[in-house]
Amino acid sequence: MGAARQVVGKFGVFVFTAAALVLGGAAPARAQDWARQMFSETSHNFGNVAKGAKTEHRFVIRNKYKEDVHIVGVRTSCGCTTPSITIKDLKTHETSEIVATFNTKTFVGQHGATLTVTFDKPFFAEVQVRVTGHIRGDVSFDPPFIDLGNADLGKGSERQIRVIHSGGSPWEIKDVRSLNTNYVVTLSPPLRTPSQCSYDLTLRLKPEAPAGFVKDQLLLVTSDPRAEQIPIDVQGRVVAEVTVSPQLLAMGSIQPGATVTKNVVVRANRPFRVTGVECGPDGCITCPLKEDPAPVHILPVTFQAGEKAGRIERQLQITTDLGAGAVPIVTVQATVEGEPSAAQQPAASQTTALPPAPAADARAVTASVVVP
Repeated sequence: MGAARQVVGKFGVFVFTAAALVLGGAAPARAQDWARQMFSETSHNFGNVAKGAKTEHRFVIRNKYKEDVHIVGVRTSCGCTTPSITIKDLKTHETSEIVATFNTKTFVGQHGATLTVTFDKPFFAEVQVRVTGHIRGDVSFDPPFIDLGNADLGKGSERQIRVIHSGGSPWEIKDVRSLNTNYVVTLSPPLRTPSQCSYDLTLRLKPEAPAGFVKDQLLLVTSDPRAEQIPIDVQGRVVAEVTVSPQLLAMGSIQPGATVTKNVVVRANRPFRVTGVECGPDGCITCPLKEDPAPVHILPVTFQAGEKAGRIERQLQITTDLGAGAVPIVTVQATVEGEPSAAQQPAASQTTALPPAPAADARAVTASVVVP
């Protein structure tokens, strides 16, 4: 029997043994908790969706630990759902998404899938998330979703989609709803034949819509009591003259004297030059200029950690030949970690315990939660 190890967690004191992890029981389930706590949710119901409609859900994962996290992969229990991972390596505060795409083109009826997400760093763990939904075989969209594309800020955009109901039973759209106040929706009179009923739906994005990504849904309220609401995905982007991504650049945890580099992407609706980068007098952040005009510039931002431990935050101001203040300010954050003394050890309420390493290496490691 391996020696028991007591670790102090955010919610109390737990005791694990290497042997218990190998043999199974309650300990392995609890050992997965560190990974599960990074998920904002672990289930989603798509409800009633149209055949062929673009239908996906994103499970957000946020690394709240000081250690780096690596996602090995994700597998599905059913061909009705295709999973993918946006980012596999996460430093402190960085996020990734497990994208669950419902295969509405090839499946009809009630379906569900369990997606198993596997981690191997800092420890092995698996977390399962669940999706369910009912794919209507008698309702379809052409095209499968509303794509607003890239709309210039202040100009708005307009798109049309056809809603088709197949079958001879009476069916009508009674209302179209959305939480987005920047949408104006119009619906044509129904076109009916003995075998189907169709509507042309027009969505207009108001000129006052703010800059940024658009990812919403319209809800069709129908006369069918079996599926009173059917969603239509809306996607697009409102592009300002200049946009920058990300506006919060998280460098993560770094040792004194070390450096880390991450990219900032600056876009405009016409070619421009990056003429200056200002980030404070201490020189801990550097970024090269871009003299050649281009509509998109990828800027490598380098943070040089000093010898003093602590949280660092700086404002990065990028200037261009498009005029003063054209580029939004970028906030750069980093945590410099030195060797803490006994007096600097974090309190129990500031740490959470990860499970011990596998039996081959019984030395357990505790990962600390980074307090926002």
